[in-house]
Amino acid sequence: MSNKKLRRVGLSPELCDRLSRYQIVNCQDFLRLSPLELMKVTGLSYRGVHELLHTVSRACAPQMQTAYELKTRRLAHLSPAFLSTTLCALDEALHGGVPCGSLTEITGPPGCGKTQFCIMMSVLATLPTSLGGLEGAVVFIDTESAFTAERLVEIAESRFPQYFNTEEKLLLTSSRVHLCRELTCEGLLQRLESLEEEIISKGVKLVIVDSIASVVRKEFDLQLQGNIKERNKFLGKGASLLKYLAGEFSIPVILTNQITTHLSGALPSQADLVSPADDLSLSEAIKGRLAGVGCLPLPWGAQGSHSGTSGPSCLVAALGNTWGHCVNTRLILQYLDSERRQILIAKSPLAPFTSFVYTIKGEGLVLQGQERP
Repeated sequence: MSNKKLRRVGLSPELCDRLSRYQIVNCQDFLRLSPLELMKVTGLSYRGVHELLHTVSRACAPQMQTAYELKTRRLAHLSPAFLSTTLCALDEALHGGVPCGSLTEITGPPGCGKTQFCIMMSVLATLPTSLGGLEGAVVFIDTESAFTAERLVEIAESRFPQYFNTEEKLLLTSSRVHLCRELTCEGLLQRLESLEEEIISKGVKLVIVDSIASVVRKEFDLQLQGNIKERNKFLGKGASLLKYLAGEFSIPVILTNQITTHLSGALPSQADLVSPADDLSLSEAIKGRLAGVGCLPLPWGAQGSHSGTSGPSCLVAALGNTWGHCVNTRLILQYLDSERRQILIAKSPLAPFTSFVYTIKGEGLVLQGQERP
């Protein structure tokens, strides 16, 4: 809540304009200043500043609510709890699809369908609510230049041929997906800080960042002293902004992540700050489940030798323990063979650990057994 803009907590537009000239735009910026500093910036008296501090503080500290109040509030606002993926078995396991109001991470190796999933969800978010969509706009933050408008149109036409039967509907959907290309950590953070106004003005119902790991791993060399602290600071701030936006506007936020090789006995910097809690392959119970769904050599969580090391290695989510605790739901995509792939529900407050086989076709991801004749 500290990321809420001052314009939305009851301060006058004139005062907000004056504060913005000093780069004071949200509650956190305001509350970091002492009363004396605020008196100089605002020109108000000591009492006036304390009244402002009280107003801003209350906006950052919402009242305690019961679970029943949270449920009735959602029903009163008619806001959906999930965005359906249209992958029926996955939706059923997740109790409805990608949850609104929280962060969902899609992790996996290159080419396994992470961006395809994000583009597919972009189409779904723009659909009318009668078709399971959110009837809103999408902000798609692309850090790898992987998004293509042609693929968006292909998925829309192939997945919903009866709905997208006119050029006007295709134009409407494509105009609702707002693409932002951010190639640096600073640019990404600035974009996230400005999203609140865009969500309100454009009617955004879905935010996607593809991928969070791309910019982080390019800029933070963990071999250099101090980079671990700065990286975790960036990830913490980014996650805080995204959690605020998801919760404040009750929208789903989807993030993609990369994988890294975790070496047994390696130093933290060599393992991309992975803790045993992040390493699925260290759980004997999960290894047994993975073995039962036909994993090929060296899939997600498989162990093997690594050149130049004496211990075993395994594939784990990048960005480490700090980031792993920030996401609420984690879906892992992995290869089974040249055509078949697998979705694993690795972390969810609702769903058990389970897996689904899928392929990638013109209409996006298609679960095995859900193919159209």
